[in-house]
Amino acid sequence: MLDWLQYRNELLGRIGDIGQLSPGTVAGYQALSGAGTKTGHLDAKTRELIALAVAVTTRCDGCITVHAGEAVKHGASEAEIAEALGVAVALNAGAALVYSARALDAVKAHEAAK
Repeated sequence: MLDWLQYRNELLGRIGDIGQLSPGTVAGYQALSGAGTKTGHLDAKTRELIALAVAVTTRCDGCITVHAGEAVKHGASEAEIAEALGVAVALNAGAALVYSARALDAVKAHEAAK
């Protein structure tokens, strides 16, 4: 398995490098990332649980390590995290089901065009 803490530190260093080369890109990302905290509708733990589930669905290891750490920091239990990850699993399965329906639709269109 990955050394998640080391990976996070290395990743943040590389993102710092990107910030030096393209400061507007990183500043834009930071503004976007912080926008949700300004509304106050969700607490930090809930936002991090959502972020972790989305990180799984987008298959982003960097997002996983950052948001796993933040979820723990904001008091998320392993059980809460597992439940949020269960939502990610269901959504990925649901997306595969929807795209399976689309694939069958494409097959039918090709068969009709023969």
